[in-house]
Amino acid sequence: MDYINAFWVGGLLCVIAQILIDKTKLTPARILVGYVCAGVVLSAVGLYEPIVNFAGAGASVPLSGFGYTMTEGIKKAIEENGILGILTGGLTAASAGIAAAIVFGYIAALVAKHRDK
Repeated sequence: MDYINAFWVGGLLCVIAQILIDKTKLTPARILVGYVCAGVVLSAVGLYEPIVNFAGAGASVPLSGFGYTMTEGIKKAIEENGILGILTGGLTAASAGIAAAIVFGYIAALVAKHRDK
């Protein structure tokens, strides 16, 4: 059942993004930033934690999950380091995802065939 919940919640997030792309004049970049900000806001008011507990990777892997991860890291760092945690917590919590994105993006750039426009 965990796999089914992850699939339909993650799929629902993708459907919402696709509808925004098709029905609005928002660029994909703005939609992606909106997802990260929505994850932060929903985490701040305590609504994203139950979604992550219910859907697992279906809620923590999309970009809204990135915002959630950063928010949780900031909360933890503030408890440990005080106000300095605002600057360090988000990047510390999301460092594995950021590093993976950089490494795999670099590998894709090396493997992909370059085309002139």
